[in-house]
Amino acid sequence: MNFYIRIISMKVLYIHFIFFFFLFSPGVNAQTTQKQMLSGTGNDDTVNWDFYVTGGMKAGKWSTIPVPSNWELQGFGKYDYGFSKDSLRGKEQGMYKRTFKVSNDWKNKKIDIVFEGSMTDTEVKINGKLAGPIHEGSFYVFRYDITKLVKFGSDNLLEVKVSEHSANKSVNAAEREADFWLFGGIFRPVYLEGLPKNHIERVSIDAKADGSFRANVIASGSATEVGIKLFHADGKPFGSEIRSNLNKKSGSVLMSSAFQSPKLWSAEFPNLYRAEFTLYQNRKAVHTVSKKFGFRTVVVKPRDGMYINGAKIKFKGVNRHSFWPTSGRTTSKSLSIKDVLLMKEMNMNAVRMSHYPPDGHFLDVCDSLGLYVMDELAGWHGHYDTPTGTKLLKEMIVNDENHPSIVFWANGNEGGHNMELDTIFRQLDLQKRPIIHPWQLFDGFETQHYREYDYGIGNYMHGREIVMPTEFLHGMYDGGHGAGLEDYWKAMWDSPLSAGGFLWDFADQGVVRTDKNNIIDTDGNHAADGIVGPHHEKEGSFYAIKEIWSPVYIERREIAEGFDGVFQVENRYSFTNLNQIGFSWKLAKLKQINGAAGDSIKGQIQSPDLKPLEKGALKVELPSDWKSYDVLYITATGTDKREVFTWSYPIVRPAHVASRIVKKDAANAVKISETDSLYQVTVNDLKVSFSKRTGILREVRNDKGVIPFNNGPVLQEGVNNFAGFSHKMEGKNVVIESKFDRKTSYNMLQWTIYPSGWVKMKVNYFPGQYFTSVVGLNFSYPESNTKGVEYMGSGPYRVWKNRMKGNQIGVWDKEYNNSATGEPPFQYPEFKGYHANMYWMNFHGKDQSFTVVTENEDLYFRLFTPKVSDDPYKNYVPVFPSGDISFMQGISGIGTKTQKTETTGPMGMKNIFYDYEKDPSRAKEITLYFNFSGK
Repeated sequence: MNFYIRIISMKVLYIHFIFFFFLFSPGVNAQTTQKQMLSGTGNDDTVNWDFYVTGGMKAGKWSTIPVPSNWELQGFGKYDYGFSKDSLRGKEQGMYKRTFKVSNDWKNKKIDIVFEGSMTDTEVKINGKLAGPIHEGSFYVFRYDITKLVKFGSDNLLEVKVSEHSANKSVNAAEREADFWLFGGIFRPVYLEGLPKNHIERVSIDAKADGSFRANVIASGSATEVGIKLFHADGKPFGSEIRSNLNKKSGSVLMSSAFQSPKLWSAEFPNLYRAEFTLYQNRKAVHTVSKKFGFRTVVVKPRDGMYINGAKIKFKGVNRHSFWPTSGRTTSKSLSIKDVLLMKEMNMNAVRMSHYPPDGHFLDVCDSLGLYVMDELAGWHGHYDTPTGTKLLKEMIVNDENHPSIVFWANGNEGGHNMELDTIFRQLDLQKRPIIHPWQLFDGFETQHYREYDYGIGNYMHGREIVMPTEFLHGMYDGGHGAGLEDYWKAMWDSPLSAGGFLWDFADQGVVRTDKNNIIDTDGNHAADGIVGPHHEKEGSFYAIKEIWSPVYIERREIAEGFDGVFQVENRYSFTNLNQIGFSWKLAKLKQINGAAGDSIKGQIQSPDLKPLEKGALKVELPSDWKSYDVLYITATGTDKREVFTWSYPIVRPAHVASRIVKKDAANAVKISETDSLYQVTVNDLKVSFSKRTGILREVRNDKGVIPFNNGPVLQEGVNNFAGFSHKMEGKNVVIESKFDRKTSYNMLQWTIYPSGWVKMKVNYFPGQYFTSVVGLNFSYPESNTKGVEYMGSGPYRVWKNRMKGNQIGVWDKEYNNSATGEPPFQYPEFKGYHANMYWMNFHGKDQSFTVVTENEDLYFRLFTPKVSDDPYKNYVPVFPSGDISFMQGISGIGTKTQKTETTGPMGMKNIFYDYEKDPSRAKEITLYFNFSGK
């Protein structure tokens, strides 16, 4: 009897347990916000709507258009860049129509229509009735409550009128009088949201590195209570639930708690949590909202720096537009992922949203992959009026506030700051993140743009405030970015008051012109500012930045006799110990001329135990025969298993490589004859002619014909005073050489022709001035006869005096191209220009090839002169020698859009060399060997 009573009692208890579990468990039976897409999600997922445009292309007739999109990219309206005169700008309107149905299941819901972005003024009608006031402002998520306007179970008509040019002058001043392309249209997604009558309107989270957690919850309706549960990224619960009653009058509550030892969010370790907010009415769960967030603390210490989770941060940042050449400002999550991965590949840790808030998915990716973000209220040089700015600022913060990646807000740009909004930023942001006025000194941050290296008189780098230029080293074509960054970054790294900075900018804004046969247009020099091209083509600066901003810094080390395998390293991470980084080595025997690559071997390196900012040794255990290899590569691999950088260290010297290649002896006889003006030297099938007066190479001919390489050597920024030539036999070799005179012919030229057919040129010379832009010598060769070049040296990208980083020692095969950086066809690496650390070069002509080998270290070779692109500011101006092919010991730097090369730092200065009163033992020397056999 008691036994059965006990069983019945247990059943009753179990039933009560299940009842109360479902009654009080957060989220049980609670409704989530339902979503019905009316458009696609991005440029890779669109939905056609009916469309009519009032002006420009295809005006005056109804057709269809994909949504989201900018209508210019779909062949409608008129293209305009922001510098276009107002009288010439397209000010067309676009009319959209779309029918949609709302399920009967939504009858008891509040229904919002949400636009994530529309350019610019947007009027919305549902079934012929206005949904609300016209929305002014392009880049902000806005919504209308259309509950009373929709019909359930039957067709509804959505009509949207979008005015490209705003009726609000301040909106045009902030968004459309700017240095970027102007577009029109519904360019971000549109959808319906269905919410229960009692629902959560807004959630604001502030989670600190010490585990403290605050959340402000605002609810609508008659709900009484809110619960919060936290979850790890893997879905496991974290800590205990938080429960609080809502304030009956305000419908809100500020909740707080503490959590033990959370995993912190940073750009290096982007640990995310999920907070599940559940709204209760009379103990019944009625609505649930989930938000991802991160525990992290942002602190600004005046006259010191910016600290995240207790670590002082140097921002390695870039400015980014929301942009893709075939779709304008309409992007996608996949593009956001690609952008962030490219930034992290360059070892960047930060991005500025220039000059407006981005797509939400871009911030999601910054959260999950790890980038610090400066989120910006639009305002190029003008700003919103206060009523408009207040409304748009709230839309921005409500939409973006919980992203842990956002560590700054920016109030406009370069004078486009509405000071009256600063207090509103602080009022709306629970986290109280710092506010930046880009290019101003504001609130302890000196952010001036494009200041010269070592700028300041009692200010900037010589002042007392935190220095963080929100734009610097303005890219233009191949200038800026990596050109100058090595000097700037050394100064920034060494300065306690520097918080780093943000390069201008990430990608060329080259847009497909549907009105011009789909050419890619950067509006001349206005939008050719990127580190990557419109389709993310990597320019040389990409790799220079990657090396300069590597968080693993390896001090310069020459590999010579006595090399012990030890490299001095510095940990420039903020939170990562170098024992978490993978290191490996590779020894390689490089390909020889017209041969195959040799052997290579690999190995692992014990990662040193070095905390952030510590220095120590990286010990490479190499095999005993390491000297038989040509180059040593060291690779660092990050915690994400991606390459940090690969450094290359030459083991073999050019003179040794030359001794392998150049064969001097043979059974052939070298013969010399003279005419009135020429020395003519023959050996086997080779005939070489030199000027008797100047020693200049006049003609090269073999059994296949003439090799059009001649007119050299001609000294660049030096005096061409080779004189007093004579010839002689040295053993089997013919030697032609000039005579030294300290006053009249102090530069010396010597030619040696060997029985093998190899020709040696040796020049001893003095630069013409103490300061020179370029130093070396050149020859003539018709560019039209060029097919390509294979060479051993640093590559594959060209270099500038102020952009030497990013390449590796190797053998590189480059086909000829006439690419100009920042211009179609955006083909990289560029063929023309300066190339560093030459060992040998095999030059391929359309008819014949020839080989050049050097004994000199640190020799550059120059291939023709790249196109001089449009530069109205006269800052870019790289200097090239005359002639076509040059061999240089000093080369030119390159400027930026806003700075001349000499203001980008010491590396941008001219070359400096003292002539020691023409003491021949102090002369510079260039030694080259030529093989003109055609074999």
